[in-house]
Order: sequence, then structure tokens, then C-alpha cells
Amino acid sequence: MEKKSLAGVLEAPGKMVMKEFPIPEVGPDEGLLKVEMVGICSTDTKIYQGKITHYPLPLIMGHEMVGRIAKVGKNAARRWGVQEGDRVILEASTSCGACVPCLTGNYRFCESPLGYGLKTSCDVPPHLWGAYSQYMFITHGSIVLPIKESVPLKDAALVQGVLANGVQWISILGRITVGDSILIQGMGVQGLGSIVAAREAGAKEIFISGLSGDRERFALARRLGADHVVNIEETDLLSFIKERTGGKGVDMVMDVTGRPSSIALALQAVRKQGTIVEAGLIGGNVEVPFALDLMVQKELRLQGGRSKGYQATAAALSIVESGRYPLGEMVTHEYPLTECAMAIRVAAGEGGEKPLKVVLRP
Repeated sequence: MEKKSLAGVLEAPGKMVMKEFPIPEVGPDEGLLKVEMVGICSTDTKIYQGKITHYPLPLIMGHEMVGRIAKVGKNAARRWGVQEGDRVILEASTSCGACVPCLTGNYRFCESPLGYGLKTSCDVPPHLWGAYSQYMFITHGSIVLPIKESVPLKDAALVQGVLANGVQWISILGRITVGDSILIQGMGVQGLGSIVAAREAGAKEIFISGLSGDRERFALARRLGADHVVNIEETDLLSFIKERTGGKGVDMVMDVTGRPSSIALALQAVRKQGTIVEAGLIGGNVEVPFALDLMVQKELRLQGGRSKGYQATAAALSIVESGRYPLGEMVTHEYPLTECAMAIRVAAGEGGEKPLKVVLRP
């Protein structure tokens, strides 16, 4: 086995360098992952661009990983139900097991967090805290889930970073039920993945809105289960929804654009006593005009959606393992680890390209 791992390190906004780190020994409650593929999240691009500044640098990013267990301690193997060579996915968050959020099942908000690709700097030993790397350290308190060998690698890489988010936002936070209607605003990978989550939750009618520049994604949206794909530059979205819901509006709106105009439209498109889940990040301290009277008069529920937990990840894993959806089609660009800086810039839309999902393959 190698003695060192090559990793992409973000030292400052826009400054990514390749470095080698020693591969650590693992204790009885720890493990080591050989990374096979990692997705580039929109959060990664905003950290790289300096739009989000509360994450610790220098940082090995990468929190949407799939790989194989290279080493595992005795206690960890028993707890996680894995052995060396098993293919697994990991949650980005870990649990200290002692703070109030962890004790109440909200480990995503752990007060003493260690985590992958976001929360822990590579200055902290044993350094390999992200999946933009050949190997990643697995600490105690991690959530490790085996995934079937039959699942294509690109599908596996979408479980906990894309599909699990959709399940969390739509089923758990949005509380969508069988027969409900939903509008998804945004045709990036999170929006498209949320179509699957809505269909699995029992939604009767799924609307998704996008722009003319998303036209190449319209057919994929339908294959994933959307009933109505609306180009808002050609069709009045609010009139379209009102016409098809008898003037009532949809039961739920999920916005992944983060645009103030989309939030304003959501307030009008949702029915009385409906739910809006806002999961789009703008980046920076941008004030959003808000029609408070409309929210009060319609008795709406506005819910923020940050990430996902175990329940959503396990459900997403089950959906992916079923093979019912062409999920891998959402992965449009693949780069080697050594080109991670280029991959992030492409994912951010620099250079004129408009990728759907960019992945690294160490």
C-alpha cells in the first residue's frame, strides 16, 4: 500500500495546490477510505471563489464521496458492518456523541464537529479530511454505509450529495405526501435529483422550472419523472401553475436557485397553508425582499434546507440501488484529481461551459 496520498488543497480563494500527506495508521475505531469518485458541490465552488468564507483553510474539499475501505479498525468494522475492500459512501458530518445536537439526533449541527471536505482543515492531523484526495481518513463518529457493487460508480457518487438532499428537503422537511403537487425551481443537479425524491415520495404532479439555457436538460427532467418542464423565459410560470391547479397553487415549492426573484414567485405559486423549502445559497450577505403580508395571509410555512441526515441518506441509497432512474446521466464532466482546480472552475460555470455535475476520479 502507498505511504502517501496526493490531495488537492485549497490554501486561499482561487489557490488550489497539490500536496502529499502521509497515510495514517488507524485505531480500533477508525478507518481509511480509498476514494474512487467524488462530486464537486456548489458549496465547493463558492468556497473556491471566496463567496463563502466560514470554512477553515487550508482545506481538502470533497464531501460527496464513494470509495473502498482500505483499512478499518476492529471496533469500527463491527460498528459500520464493513470489512476491507467494501465499497461505501460516507456522510460529510460526524457526531461527537456528547453535545445537545448529537444527543438529540441532530449531529449535522454538532458543536464539536469533525467532518469531511468542509469542517476540518488539513492542518489538523491526520490531515486527510476531504475526498479531493487518493485516500481519506475516517474518524470515530462517522456514518459509513455500504453500497451494492452493482451500482454504477457515477450513480453511487450522487447518493449523499444530490439525491439525499432532495429526500431531506422534500420528504422530511417539506413533508410532501402521496397525491401532492410540487414546483421545483432550478434545473441544476439538485433540482433534477429532487424530481426523483418527489416521485418516490408520491407526488402526483411535478413541475420544474428553468431557463432557455437549460434546454438540453429538459428531456432528462422528463426521464427522471417531471410532469411539466417550464421555460420561464417563454411561459408565464405562475399562470401555468394556476391553470393546472384550478387556481389554488401547488402544495409545495422547493427552490434551489437562491435567486430573490424565485423566492418572490414561490410565495405566489404555493397554495394557502402550503410549504416553501428554500435550499439555494446565494453566497454572501445578500438581503432578499420578502412579501411578509402574503406569507401571513396565506399561512405559509417557510423552511430552510441545509443538508441531510442519516434517514435521508439511507432512503436515497435504497432508491439508487433500485436502478429505477437514469441518475448517472446527471454526471456530465469527469476529471482526474490532478486537474481539480480546472474541474472546480468548470463546475462554477467559468469558461462558458454549463455542466450539470462534475466529478473527480482520483
